[in-house]
Amino acid sequence: MLTRRWDKSRMPSRHVTVGPSRAPHRSYYYAMGLTEDEIDQPFVGVATCWNEAAPCNIALSRQAQSVKKGVAENGGTPREFTTITVTDGIAMGHQGMKSSLVSRDLIADSVELTVRGHCYDALVGLAGCDKSLPGMMMAMLRLNVPSVFMYGGSILPGKFKGRDVTVVDVFEAVGMHAAGAMSDEDLHELECAACPSAGACGGQFTANTMAMVSEGIGLALPGSAGAPAPYEDRDRFAVESGRAVMNLIEQNIRPRDIVTLKSLENAAVLVGATGGSTNAGLHLPAMAHEAGIRFTMDDVVAIMRRTPYIADLKPSGKYVAFDVHNVGGIPVIIKALLDGGLLHGDCLTVTGKTLAENHKDVVFPPNQDVIYPVSTPISPTGGVVGLKGSLAPDGAIVKVTGLHDLHFEGTALCFDSEEAAFAAIDARAYKAGDVIIIRYEGPKGGPGMREMLSTTGAIYGQGMGEKVALITDGRFSGATRGFCIGHVGPEAAVGGPLALVNNGDKIVIDAAKGTIDLIVPEAELAARKAAWTPRKTDYNAGAIWKYAQLVGPAHLGATTHPGTAAETHCYADI
Repeated sequence: MLTRRWDKSRMPSRHVTVGPSRAPHRSYYYAMGLTEDEIDQPFVGVATCWNEAAPCNIALSRQAQSVKKGVAENGGTPREFTTITVTDGIAMGHQGMKSSLVSRDLIADSVELTVRGHCYDALVGLAGCDKSLPGMMMAMLRLNVPSVFMYGGSILPGKFKGRDVTVVDVFEAVGMHAAGAMSDEDLHELECAACPSAGACGGQFTANTMAMVSEGIGLALPGSAGAPAPYEDRDRFAVESGRAVMNLIEQNIRPRDIVTLKSLENAAVLVGATGGSTNAGLHLPAMAHEAGIRFTMDDVVAIMRRTPYIADLKPSGKYVAFDVHNVGGIPVIIKALLDGGLLHGDCLTVTGKTLAENHKDVVFPPNQDVIYPVSTPISPTGGVVGLKGSLAPDGAIVKVTGLHDLHFEGTALCFDSEEAAFAAIDARAYKAGDVIIIRYEGPKGGPGMREMLSTTGAIYGQGMGEKVALITDGRFSGATRGFCIGHVGPEAAVGGPLALVNNGDKIVIDAAKGTIDLIVPEAELAARKAAWTPRKTDYNAGAIWKYAQLVGPAHLGATTHPGTAAETHCYADI
């Protein structure tokens, strides 16, 4: 174990460890078995989202023990704590999904309060499921103490009838089963085989998208996000993450030194290049908000639009995170983008070195078709496109990787909740050419901005994935595919145009031009607006009600507080 004397005169933990007046506080630490030397060291919070809700989180406690070892061996005193996770795969398709996005901000809030309350000097955060990754990184930026993020790792691919499968195959199989195209026996076999280990969903869905972001933005060690959750390699990276945070304390490198406008741009490039989740259009602005930087959904999608698509990953492609790991991991993708001149290589990272320095010795692997060079991409533009027009003045977002036609014209079929839409789809009470509208599912109107994977999976499973379009002020899973447009703003709950659509209205979508328009005369829309009245939700008490009072618009990240721009003191400097 490394022994050294630390000057705690400017560290937050001095408020609970230094001087005669802190004797009562120290007595608590002695009660937990800490030595005098350990009390005199920096206190490092080791935060996880461990729980038994789903496989995404089940390996985090094991990895936290390795982080603690790395901290302790390098002169720090680790203090482990946990926060919540709402896991989308379990919450999906029912009212529980309203808790998902709310959990992102609650994770950030709870980590902030734990660190503030106990005066920790640094933070290592481990997360495994969609909203927990940005939530943990948001807390790091808000607190601005030396911090390292670590992903819990992806699940291993399942096998069904000789092919690799993920949970999205099960969601789509529900639609196939409803359409009579899959037997009870095959559905049962698939559900038993799709998720064979601990870890987050294996495709380039939200968890793996934000894991790539963690490396690309500089908050995670290079290569740390790649190994599947069950692999012991993750424990090695956990030890290294503990060691790295102690180095950051010594060098006084903080998250806001690392997350800059340029590193946010790098993150958006990575999402576009890998056909990542549309949820990045929500989470990157929210992270920027915590760093005091204005970086909106418009900025994210503009970068994605000009970024070549170079990683052939599900849901639109062939491969999963395990395959990326087998050809060298996320560093190979970053190296390809650096070599192609698409990333700012001079951005600082948690290694204390720049992104370019971290990846200078990475060799692009030949004889594989998982990751392509920038010079020969799968397609010349990124997988996510922003849309604006009379139906979405504040913007909307759609994943276009895998779509054969970027233009869609159809007539509206309106539903005021996901449940109503799913019931109609399950009964096949829709037809080719319909533009299915699901409204009052935005951040305020849901409340909670639900994802719609059960609904989109059923549409795709019925073979209608590109024969209809779906538009919502809610969100889509990173696993969604098809002409599915989310994040429409302003949302219906505040009187946005989506609230004024009637069945049969013509809607024109052009993802090549970036437009989405409701073809209704302005005078008619004005009359509908005058007759419109706000809707009440069933959430009139509790955490979801509180969220609805605070949450802002989706294109700015659906954040719930004024952000670092309004900050008058930084926790790290107390």
